[in-house]
Amino acid sequence: MKRTFFPVMPALCLLLSCSSSSTTITNTVPLTGTWRLVSATTVAQGDSSFTDYTKGVSMIKIINDSHFAFLKHEENAPQDSSNHFGAGGGSYTLEGDTYTEHLDYFADRNWEGKTFVFTVSIHNDTLTQRGIEKVESAGVDREIIERYVRVK
Repeated sequence: MKRTFFPVMPALCLLLSCSSSSTTITNTVPLTGTWRLVSATTVAQGDSSFTDYTKGVSMIKIINDSHFAFLKHEENAPQDSSNHFGAGGGSYTLEGDTYTEHLDYFADRNWEGKTFVFTVSIHNDTLTQRGIEKVESAGVDREIIERYVRVK
């Protein structure tokens, strides 16, 4: 019995070491959940603007294991037919801290079908998302830095 065991061990070790090297996506940033946007900085053509999303505008982003959606509205919008609501969503991938959104749905069709790559980080309950939004058909080419807090 010992004789057959020892010749099998090197063969087994060799077999295990030759296993396929498939890439595994590691979600190192725990994104799943609901997030409320608290601020955004936009940099376009060297000019920077800051928006405080805690006053007058409310936006949330909901992220599950494969998709995201965002909903935004003005809190004190007039009661008329004006559009004071925006929403969008689609699928995403996460590899390390690289978060890539594939925007499948959006009120402005110029944005649909576009892919946006961001770097994300979480510190305590704050998610920071930073990247480039470029949509030539809408005249958009800017860097955005968004800060969200986890909704409990």
